[in-house]
Amino acid sequence: MMNLIVDANVLVGEVLRDRGRAFLANPNLKIYAGEKIIDETRYELQRRLRIMRERGRFSEITEQQLLTAANLAINSYIEFVPESVYAHLEPEARKRIPRDPNDWETVALALALPAAIWTEDYDFFGCGCPTWTTETLMLQLEMM
Repeated sequence: MMNLIVDANVLVGEVLRDRGRAFLANPNLKIYAGEKIIDETRYELQRRLRIMRERGRFSEITEQQLLTAANLAINSYIEFVPESVYAHLEPEARKRIPRDPNDWETVALALALPAAIWTEDYDFFGCGCPTWTTETLMLQLEMM
């Protein structure tokens, strides 16, 4: 079993794809996210879907279907962790991610559990926590 803290950008991208939603259901994964990450994800999902619909990629009905499927995946496969579990690690986490200190929550949660970070954001690389990109993670899980 792999314990992962999912970055908001990765989560948004994956819950919008059939492949990604199926991947989140992998029984070899235990995926966590902090409160602010989930809030950011839900906001960004609505924003991206609205933009895609406005650009004519799909109808309003399809937009709502995608949003429903994405929220179902988040609620089913992501374990929400309250900030009280990792807030005490904020100073250390901010030191570990100086290029984007707003991402401290993801690092703090990875330190608290402990778990690796699933991200495509290079700001997390070198933070002292294991990191996985989507491609590498998928390849690794094919071996399990």
